Amino acid sequence: MSSDPSAPRRFVNIAVLTVSDTRTLDNDSSGAYLQQILQEEGHHLADRKIVIDDIYQMRAIVSAWIADPAVEVIITTGGTGFTGRDSTPEALAPLFDKHIEGFGELFRQLSYEEIGTSTVQSRCLAGLSNNTAIFCLPGSPGACKTGWNGIIAQQLDSTFQPCNFVQHVRKKS
Repeated sequence: MSSDPSAPRRFVNIAVLTVSDTRTLDNDSSGAYLQQILQEEGHHLADRKIVIDDIYQMRAIVSAWIADPAVEVIITTGGTGFTGRDSTPEALAPLFDKHIEGFGELFRQLSYEEIGTSTVQSRCLAGLSNNTAIFCLPGSPGACKTGWNGIIAQQLDSTFQPCNFVQHVRKKS
């Protein structure tokens, strides 16, 4: 696990989607955290939206981003739990060309250190669709920090070795 300091780093265009029936841009701390941290890392915010926990509205937004040449990575927050309204996995998994099984597994391993066995209720997931990486995180700011700091930041660093997801997302713009 290392970075190649001689390699030029490529930054990616990232869209952030908050799935919530109650959040607005004014009180969306998870989406705000993701926007802030991705920009601090040097990546570009392609778009940011909030959508109610509705399968078809989520699919419509994410499908449009998958088709948009300006979006290379999508990060969602929210809708991955077990309540009746949590439907991010059902909405987005069918859009994946390839599932990244290790993402959910590693997230739950990292999360176990923080919240113990409650992590088994996380249904976070990730996949690739039309050369767009999609990471679906739980809705809490703590979970977003765990996902970004523990997995996503390294996987979106084009110099991270031996492999990263930047090599799988095409430069579309």
